[in-house]
Amino acid sequence: MISITGLHKSFGSATVLRGIDLEISQGEVVSVLGSSGSGKSTLIRCINGLEKIDGGRVTVDGFDVSKPRELADARKRSGTVFQLFNLYPHMTAVQNIALAPVEVLNVPRKDAEAEARRLLQQVGLSERADAYPAQLSGGQRQRVGICRALAMKPSYLLLDEVTSALDPEMTAEVLSILANIAKQGTTMVFVTHEIEFARSISTRIAFLDKGQMIADLPTEDFFSDKGMAMPRVAQFLSKMRKD
Repeated sequence: MISITGLHKSFGSATVLRGIDLEISQGEVVSVLGSSGSGKSTLIRCINGLEKIDGGRVTVDGFDVSKPRELADARKRSGTVFQLFNLYPHMTAVQNIALAPVEVLNVPRKDAEAEARRLLQQVGLSERADAYPAQLSGGQRQRVGICRALAMKPSYLLLDEVTSALDPEMTAEVLSILANIAKQGTTMVFVTHEIEFARSISTRIAFLDKGQMIADLPTEDFFSDKGMAMPRVAQFLSKMRKD
């Protein structure tokens, strides 16, 4: 379980997260929605320890991410796919994927690269395994990023606006792959603006507004009268559907 209790985070005088409480159990797909600046990406970065929390507690399978000795164990249990790929430009797709299993999990390089090729085959990139990031399209690079996260065999997959830099065709490719991963029972925390996709794959919706958790509801309830009874949720959904 990912457990978040009373999470606070500020950058200088700007408070970004205000007392967030959220629990995510094995097998759940939780989409985090909200307008830009609501704190969604900061929440993901606090879960994986990329941002130091200012108050509250975040644990991944009982490991406290605020404690350096426990953060490494927490990170072994979660894989993150970033908004802008973050691939190493001097490494091929296979090398990018195999790096963390070799360095963190002590997997033999030969085995790690074999697993990397298997994952690339799953996402339709077996023929691009030895290509460098500059030789790949945006959608292909994001698929490599997903494979890199999955290569760590994480209990939890954290996804931060993974389609925001992609055109509509590439977005469809990546979302199709994520839908298949969700069907396999992978636990996912998905920060996104893709409302209909979130509706189709999520078990729950967490809605943030100005750093506060406004709603945490089963997906069906969020998009029903129960969710629309919350003025901020209704306003957000109305605007997103018009866009």
